[in-house]
Amino acid sequence: MVVLPSGHMSGQLSNQVALVTGAGKRIGRVLALRLAREGADVVVHYRSSRPEADDVVIAIEALGRQAVALPADLTRVSEIQRLFEQVKDRFGRLDVLVNSAASFVSTDFGSTTEAQWAESLDTNVRSPFFCSQAAAPLLKQSKGVIVNFADTGGLVGWPGYIPHSISKAGVVMLTKSLAKKLAPGVRVNAIAPGTITMQGDPPEWERDFVRDAPLKRTGTPDEVADAVVFLIHAKFMTGHVLVLDGGRTL
Repeated sequence: MVVLPSGHMSGQLSNQVALVTGAGKRIGRVLALRLAREGADVVVHYRSSRPEADDVVIAIEALGRQAVALPADLTRVSEIQRLFEQVKDRFGRLDVLVNSAASFVSTDFGSTTEAQWAESLDTNVRSPFFCSQAAAPLLKQSKGVIVNFADTGGLVGWPGYIPHSISKAGVVMLTKSLAKKLAPGVRVNAIAPGTITMQGDPPEWERDFVRDAPLKRTGTPDEVADAVVFLIHAKFMTGHVLVLDGGRTL
């Protein structure tokens, strides 16, 4: 696989359709634009970020690809089902599902609430399960791929983020279970990023990561996109969790 700089079109996903959840902002936005540069038409999912999602659609269309922004509350199965029905009606196919929408909630152990548990589990595990369920018929037809988002908290456990860490550990098992269930027609892998920083993020995130990671830096959204594209094209890989953390979990 050849990874081209942003702004260049590789065409490796030409005539394919990708759906990225949470694609209006941050890493989801970067992923949607990257898949368009790879040649895909892109469904830009959002929950409440309509203006941002519309901006992503405009940027994708400027690259010569088709795009549509579709809303859904992914904690509601009925809205997930409607989302994928709209994808089928609009494009007639789906080749790539990237379950990148996530909740990242800090929780003090002694005062963790039911609502915090529900937000972490519903958004991070339940939603990608039902998105995958709804996408499966289309993905089976295209011999497509699912990329889930775990993170290093699901591998090592973060005491200040216990429900979140458990939810991301659930994504690891979800990935393995779906890989078995949907094989051989659909491949399912996950990425487990460490600290990925963007402009405007608190500076202490980068300081903490530089101190703890062997590579002495944080990751970038473009590096996350590189990893996602790799998993899309890694045709002999399924059920794998690709750790992208600068060696921090070592």
